[in-house]
Amino acid sequence: MHKIMIGDIAPNFNLGAQHEKVIQLENLKGKIVVIFFVRSLF
Repeated sequence: MHKIMIGDIAPNFNLGAQHEKVIQLENLKGKIVVIFFVRSLF
């Protein structure tokens, strides 16, 4: 697996959203995107 470093271009991925919608990172090209990961406490 390729290690991603700060400043690298993010690989494309799909993310399930509300109402059975799927968001693809590649569809947001040219827009500002903030990816924020939160560790679950459960």
